[in-house]
This record gives sequence, structure tokens and C-alpha cells, in this order.
Amino acid sequence: MAWNEPGGGNNKDPWGGRGNQGPPDLDEVVRKMQDKLGGLFGGRKRGGGSGAGSGGPGKVGVGLIVGIAVLVWLFSGIYIVDAGKQGVVLRFGAFSEATMPGPHWRFPYPIDQVKIVDVEQRRFVEIGYRSGGAGQASVVVPREALMLTKDENIVNIQFAVQYQVSDARNYLFDVRDPNAVLKQAAESAIREVIGTSKMDFVLKEGRAEVVGRTREVMQKTLDVYNIGLLVSDVNLQDAQPPEEVQAAFSDAIKAREDKERFKNEAEAYANDIIPKARGGAARQMQEAEGYKESLIAKAEGEASRFSQLLKEYKKAPQVTRKRLYLETMESVLGKTGKVIIDSKNSNNLMYLPVDQIMKQSLGARRLSTAGGSNKGVQSGSSQGQTRPSRKIRGTR
Repeated sequence: MAWNEPGGGNNKDPWGGRGNQGPPDLDEVVRKMQDKLGGLFGGRKRGGGSGAGSGGPGKVGVGLIVGIAVLVWLFSGIYIVDAGKQGVVLRFGAFSEATMPGPHWRFPYPIDQVKIVDVEQRRFVEIGYRSGGAGQASVVVPREALMLTKDENIVNIQFAVQYQVSDARNYLFDVRDPNAVLKQAAESAIREVIGTSKMDFVLKEGRAEVVGRTREVMQKTLDVYNIGLLVSDVNLQDAQPPEEVQAAFSDAIKAREDKERFKNEAEAYANDIIPKARGGAARQMQEAEGYKESLIAKAEGEASRFSQLLKEYKKAPQVTRKRLYLETMESVLGKTGKVIIDSKNSNNLMYLPVDQIMKQSLGARRLSTAGGSNKGVQSGSSQGQTRPSRKIRGTR
């Protein structure tokens, strides 16, 4: 049978009402709850007999609750700053102090607030391109990449800047958006450096200098803004002419490389042929000097011989004249291969060793060419053989 069913024998009213089948009294419920709370903190129930001092112990319990709440609130002001980070304490929204790594205490919310800034994290910003995800190529941003050089050429520059926070207070409060300011400062710095450099310098040997100057200009600009950022590194990803003139520029580079290659080959050939030519010239000069000295010596010898011969000629002209004639004929006829035979009034068959005569004539010719004394070659022994230049008379 239900507790509120008419005619029930037992009173099962959960609100504690006796003989009352209507809804419970709200005031009575509140009074019961107050009595229970008062008993929990040392008070007494109402109507317990000594109601005069029941208010004192209740106030003690409320004070204890308030004290515990205040302690919890105060302990909530403890915070810890990790290594590599800085804490910035704000008091009623205004900067109060900056704290280093370690445990600290500040007035709890809503009086103080703490913002933790990572000062060792390496951040980076991309200028002229945007890197894609895994397996995706980077995307060029022409509005940022195209720049004008000193010699009025256009280059496509793509670079990345790595930076980190050096001062947490300046980073949070001095500039509304420090990352955007740094990106604009980086683009301005690279344009200033490229604008004062020539195209060949930027694309070839001047990359390191361009990076160093860009970093220096960027840091000076950030220091003026007091932005609280430090530029760690500048990486020049790519420096190329615009895509529209890429083919022509490649041809120009190839032609320049061919020019350097031909120049090096010509220098190598010159270094090889010039010493040889100088050596040949020196050799010819020495040969000419030797030939000159030999002619002079020969001429002087001939002149001396002629002078001596003249003296002998004056002493015995007839003998000297005949001797000169015989020596001259010997010199002239000794160089020929002809044999003169006088066969007048002779019908006898003669045997002449022509092959031996020719060999002797050839030997005499070689001796005269070598510079030896050529006074004729005898055709036989001293027992009756005549010279080849003399007439050979036949016998009957």
C-alpha cells in the first residue's frame, strides 16, 4: 500500500508529518537542515533546552570555514616557472614583475595573474615561400620573393629567419603583434640589402655576405622597436632569377662558364707552348752563335793558310803552282765517279776493278764531308797503282 494511500494504517510520510496528508512545510525543512549544520560545527538543535547560547558555537564554525577558504586562496598564488621560461606577473592587468625559473608566489586571482613565456624556443618565419606538409612541395609567394637589385634586375629570394624571445616583458606589452613586426622587418632588411647589391653578386659569391648583412639590419630594427626578440639565424633557401627569364639566364650562365673554361684552356696551352718556344729560340741562338764562331774560325784559318802559302809561293813559284794545280784537280776529280782511260794505240783487253774504285771514291767523299784532310785516294799500293784521277794507259 502506498504511503499516501487513503486509509493506510501507518504513517509513512517521508517529510515527518504526523496525520497530515498534505505537502511538507518548507520552513520546517529549512529549520531541520540548519539544526543539522549547527550540530556538525558544535552548535545545538533548536528546542534542545538551552536555546540561549546556541548562537555562539555556530559563529565559530563559520569562521573556521572562512579561514580555510582564505588559506586555500593564498596557497593558490604559488606557481613554478620551468627552465628556459620567464614568468610575467600582472597586477590588476598592469605589469608588476618578471620572474626567473623556480617556485614563486603572487597574490591569487583576481589580484595577480601570471603569463609564462618560453624564451628558449626557436621560432621561425618564412619570407618568399611557404613550406608544405609531409611530401608536399613549398609554395612560392611572388609578392614577397621578387626583389630589385642595384643593377635593375629582378631576383627571386626565399629565406627563413630563426628567432627567440630575449625579453618577455617587451615581447608581451611593447608591440601588439611582435611576430608580424618581425616578419615585416625581415622583408624590409632583405630588400635593403638586395637593393644595394648587384645580381651576379647575389646569385654567386655574395650569398654569405647577404645573409650576414640582412641579420645585422634586422637586429638593429628590432632593437629600435624594443620588441624583445633576438634573431638567431638567417637561412637563404634559394636565390634565382624570375621563372619567366630562367632559360635565358641559364644560357647566360652557361656562356659565362664556357668563357672561363676556354680561358683556362688557353692559359694552360700558353703555359705549355711558351716555355717550348723560348727553349727553341734559345737553342737556335746558341746554334747561330756556334755557327758564327765556326765560320769565323774557319775564315781565320783559311786566311792564315793562304798567308803561309803565299810565303811559300814567293820562295818557289813554279813548284808551288804545280802543287796547287795537282791538289785542286785531286780535290775536284776525287769527288766524281768517272774513270778516264787512254787506250790509244792499244787493243789489249783490260780488267778494271770498277767496284773497288767506286768504294774508294765513296770513302774519300765521306772523309772530305766529315772535314778530314782530303789529298786524294790512291787506287792501289805504292807498287805502280795510280790515282783514279790520273790517266791509265794500256799496254800492248
